[in-house]
Amino acid sequence: MDKRMLHDEFSNFENDLKHMMLRLSEMKTSLDTVIEENVRLEVENKHLRERLLELEREQVESTDEKHGLSKSRMNLENIYEEGFHVCNIYYGTRRENDEECAFCLDVIYGERK
Repeated sequence: MDKRMLHDEFSNFENDLKHMMLRLSEMKTSLDTVIEENVRLEVENKHLRERLLELEREQVESTDEKHGLSKSRMNLENIYEEGFHVCNIYYGTRRENDEECAFCLDVIYGERK
């Protein structure tokens, strides 16, 4: 190999390295962009999940308010629907034939103070 060919080889190699460095730099820039977008989406996803939980809580609360029952009254309602008295007269005894009890209904749905 003569000196001219060796010089040309090094020049070609140098150009190839420059081209590879340019491609590597572009890839790094693209990767940085993707990482930034990923972080932004993770933060947005976290906020959306928090908002979804908040909306679900509000929906449960509004459903409770629509029924006009507090949680304790809803618990009494559930016990009553399972066939037990919740009134102070027959509390805890089973309702015969699931007949309605005016006292229990008053405890659950009666006037609230």
